[in-house]
Amino acid sequence: MNQLQNKIAVVTGGNSGIGYASAEEFIREGASVMITGRRKDALDAACTKLGTEGIMADQSNITDIKALASEIARRYGKIDILLINAGITRTASIETTSEELFDEVMNVNFKGAFFTLSTFIPLLNDNASVILLSSSSAHISPRMASVYASSKSAVNTLMKIAALELADRGIRVNAVSPGPVATEIMQKIGLNDSLENAMLESIPLKRFGKPSEVAQLITYLAGDNASFITGSEFLIDGGQSA
Repeated sequence: MNQLQNKIAVVTGGNSGIGYASAEEFIREGASVMITGRRKDALDAACTKLGTEGIMADQSNITDIKALASEIARRYGKIDILLINAGITRTASIETTSEELFDEVMNVNFKGAFFTLSTFIPLLNDNASVILLSSSSAHISPRMASVYASSKSAVNTLMKIAALELADRGIRVNAVSPGPVATEIMQKIGLNDSLENAMLESIPLKRFGKPSEVAQLITYLAGDNASFITGSEFLIDGGQSA
């Protein structure tokens, strides 16, 4: 039997990258999946390819998060899996970081993750699984990524406290922290040959990860085979953080 048979999953930022790959894997394993995204064209295209439904939602917007939760409650009542995946990357030195850049990253990556979790707690079935997408950047302290890395460190702390607060209901909360993965977001940070080579040199396995590899780890944590795992962070970075 598929490991997610009859489970209902919500994936934020599920229209591309790791979110999309995870939604695809969830569906393959028998789950009913709802994805979210900020770009209507990308969300519609992903829903068509996946054969699933989607809802427009901006994770940095509390009103959108509440509206999303209300719609999920209307359609499904309760859910079994919540993947808080939506995130953005922006880089600048500490000296040149603007308040706008700081707020943009923190509003999506931490504030959005925090309030998505907070708002969805009443919709989680007992023994549900929550997975937050973090990053190896929280460990390797990359230059020019102070705000991004800080946002992911905050996510890791949120994950641990949520695991303790929700343990009485059997709800498991974990984080997955990818290193460099070949996704659309890698192009958005201005990846060129020089930067790509520098990144590859920092990875002992000398390659970028694949979204499907991260998705398989996320899917394992979402399923009942991981029923004794909570409050844990899983690095999947080709040895980069070592």
